[in-house]
Amino acid sequence: MLQKSKTENSKAVITIRDVNKSFGDYHVLRGADLDLYEGENLVVLGRSGTGKSVLIKIISGLLKQDSGMVNVLGKDVANLSPKELLELRLRIGFSFQNSALYDSMTVRENLEFPLVRNRKNLGKAEIAQAVETVLDAVGLSQTINQMPSELSGGQRKRIGIARTLILRPEIMLYDEPTAGLDPITCIEINNLINEVQERFKTSSIIITHDLTCAKAVGNRIAMLLDGQFQRVGTFDEVFDTADERVTPFYDYNFIQE
Repeated sequence: MLQKSKTENSKAVITIRDVNKSFGDYHVLRGADLDLYEGENLVVLGRSGTGKSVLIKIISGLLKQDSGMVNVLGKDVANLSPKELLELRLRIGFSFQNSALYDSMTVRENLEFPLVRNRKNLGKAEIAQAVETVLDAVGLSQTINQMPSELSGGQRKRIGIARTLILRPEIMLYDEPTAGLDPITCIEINNLINEVQERFKTSSIIITHDLTCAKAVGNRIAMLLDGQFQRVGTFDEVFDTADERVTPFYDYNFIQE
């Protein structure tokens, strides 16, 4: 396995060791090992159905692995109580592919909702300030009173990220952040992911099929092949191979004349 060396000061905020997960006779993860280090953007690549989303669900405690260990922010996820799992999830931000906004709420109300639900000690002024801060961070302060239906796909994606950031998560999990967006908007989302990393000091896993996104945001790339992360390293390291399981990803995204 290729592996970019880490400095002695870096620590893992997610540690995955020998994780196996099957659904009946369908073996998805077969002894998967992976680390997410503090402050890095880690891109996870793999064909559809290879277990990328399953891995995210295991990390967040929505699924339990058949065997192996998943440690998130010092917690053994599989052995947490429901209360402990809820507390851990508040430290993890999820950016869903469809943005997951409430259509009946304004942008302001969508952003206020997680704070009202999970930070009951905050006053109205503090909530208003938090909303303004994350809207400014995603460059959409002017949309505060709009409905989701009035926003473009890229704007909805940005607001979804803002709603995730409002709880100040330590870890961000992005699911296909550029899916269905035009090339210019994809560039904007890639830039935003990097800005979030810098401004909010997040550690992130980004699931994507978009190699332009992977190259733009990934400090490291992890490719899931046959249930294991068999190629992990920089973008150039991962794709410096004649492996026929890997080369079609590059050829599809970067066609050479």
